[in-house]
Amino acid sequence: MTYWLTRALYLRALGAIYFVAFLSLAQQVVPLIGTDGLLPAKPFLDEMGAAQGGRLAGFAALPSIFWLDASDRALSYLAWGGTALSLVVVAGCANALVLALLWALYMSFVHVGQLFYGYGWEILLLEMGFLAIFLAPLRRLDAFAAESPPSPIVIWLLRWVLFRVMFGAGLIKLRGDPCWRDLTCMYFHYETQPLPNPLSWYLHRTPEWFHRLEVLFNHFVELVVPWTLFAPHLIRHAGGIFLVAFQLTLIISGNLSFLNWLTLALCIACFDDQALGRILPGRWWRRAEALSAVSPSRLRHAVGIALALFVGFLSIGPVLNLLGSHQAMNASFDRLHLVNTYGAFGSVGRERDEIILEGTEYAEPSGSSTWSEYEFKCKPGDVQRRPCLIAPYQYRVDWQIWFAAMQSVDTNPWLVHLVSKLLRNDPGALSLLARNPFPDSPPRFIRAELYEYRFAPPDDQDHAWWQRRRIGEYMPPLSADDPRLMRFLHHFGWRD
Repeated sequence: MTYWLTRALYLRALGAIYFVAFLSLAQQVVPLIGTDGLLPAKPFLDEMGAAQGGRLAGFAALPSIFWLDASDRALSYLAWGGTALSLVVVAGCANALVLALLWALYMSFVHVGQLFYGYGWEILLLEMGFLAIFLAPLRRLDAFAAESPPSPIVIWLLRWVLFRVMFGAGLIKLRGDPCWRDLTCMYFHYETQPLPNPLSWYLHRTPEWFHRLEVLFNHFVELVVPWTLFAPHLIRHAGGIFLVAFQLTLIISGNLSFLNWLTLALCIACFDDQALGRILPGRWWRRAEALSAVSPSRLRHAVGIALALFVGFLSIGPVLNLLGSHQAMNASFDRLHLVNTYGAFGSVGRERDEIILEGTEYAEPSGSSTWSEYEFKCKPGDVQRRPCLIAPYQYRVDWQIWFAAMQSVDTNPWLVHLVSKLLRNDPGALSLLARNPFPDSPPRFIRAELYEYRFAPPDDQDHAWWQRRRIGEYMPPLSADDPRLMRFLHHFGWRD
């Protein structure tokens, strides 16, 4: 059983996801974590270094190239550099060195990204990227390099990652929200997920019996099918088809960043050359068939065994987490995120609350003041606007404000920082939004209102996508010279 096609397809798929991840970084990193960003990286590293007793100790605790330079130029140049290098991998030119550079570079960003880069798909990309270093050819930029055959051991390690992703997600649901056990979670999910897409509206309208079948299918794929990954190849192939189909349904039903695309790439490890040869280009199959008799060298085999033992040791924490009654989602057990635990939607919201930022030019806000809304690029705002279709790309602020609506403004200082920048029409902050209602001069005051959003019914007279109801004030009106705002910025050491 050989894996030349498996390696070639997996590396290209991983390169494509790296490309999207780095492109998202390049276009958002400076306003998010730059010198004047919402959560600046440099002060964060300074505080980490002070807490650890020095920059060297800080680097040991939080490895990142940005300990050397966290300037806007460094953040931007390296993000665009990662974007370009990932395209090299997409083109089929990958070796261990290229993949090691991509892995180390993306980890550097994740470690300084703070709140905006604290999600499961970040550590999953790093775990998959680390294993790809050992799957790729050592020197030649060619997945079909005869001197570096793909290691079956690494393929099995990728299946181990896929098992933890799927089974962890299944367990967290059974242990979490009761709606997963009474089969009602899908009554709410499409409407309350972070960033619905246009199809989410239609899926939300399907009958209740269909939603119950969806939950049953979810439990089957996440709790039963993962065990087929360790079965003989025909059963494993069947399981792989189920997993691929499941990920495709998740991809078309919402904007979950590149999480499902990563899982889809992991599914490639379910298949060998014989299976993939039926669907991939004939020239790929001919190259793989010509190399079918080539086996890994003793050295490469020994490296694979050592890697498996290392991953096995690091898997102790994630396995205990899976078996424990207090299972954590999307957690790392080592500072390099080499072996992690995963999970998604352990709880499902029944209602959707949205924060709406509004500004006014009135000198003093009152009941007669006219307020104009800021529009974000993807999150619900204008009820007439169609939900976005953006995944695997991700708008980080749009995603984060979904969580903020379930919390208090006190626990989301980045949002207050965003408001302070909008009060100055800061170009970086405005680049994160879709529409600025004050293009000529900044507003005098900005406030945040909290609304409950629901999908509009099919017979809505206004042909809107959403209906909304005001809940109340989320953040009181603030002006640029408000003493409360100035004290807040000073407390966090922000320069606005």
